[in-house]
Amino acid sequence: GFLYTAPVREQGNIYKPNNKMMADELSEKAVHDIDFEDVIAEPEGTHSFDGIWKASFTTFTVTKYWFYRLLSAIFGIPMALIWGIYFAILSFLHIWAVVPCIRSYLIEIQCISRVYSICIHTFCDPLFEAIGKVFSSIRATVRKEI
Repeated sequence: GFLYTAPVREQGNIYKPNNKMMADELSEKAVHDIDFEDVIAEPEGTHSFDGIWKASFTTFTVTKYWFYRLLSAIFGIPMALIWGIYFAILSFLHIWAVVPCIRSYLIEIQCISRVYSICIHTFCDPLFEAIGKVFSSIRATVRKEI
C-alpha cells in the first residue's frame, strides 16, 4: 500500500464513502476532488521509480489534506459568516423588495395594457382593415418571357 492513508470515519472517507447513501449524495452534488493522478500523470511507458512515485503521492496527499484543514480552520468561520450575511441580505431583498415590486408592476401594467388594447382596437383595427381591402383588389401575375 501507500505510506499515507486518509483517516476513515464511521461512514467512510469523505472522498470515498463506505455507505451507499453518502456516496449517492456526493455523486448528486457532482463533487470532484483533485487526486494525485489528476495533477501528476505519467504517460504510459514512462514511469519513475516506485519509491519516488510513492513519496510524491504521499507528499501531495498529506500536503493537500493538511493545508485544506489549515485553510478551513483559518477562513472557514469568517467565510461562513460572510456567506451567511450575503444570503440573508439576498433573501431579505428578494422577499421584501423584489417580489413586491414585480407584483406591483404587474398590477399597474395590467391596467395600462387594457387601455392600450382598447386604443389599438379602436383606432388601428379599422385602418388596417381598410388598407387590407385596398390591397386585396391588386392582382399580380408572373410571366416568363423568352
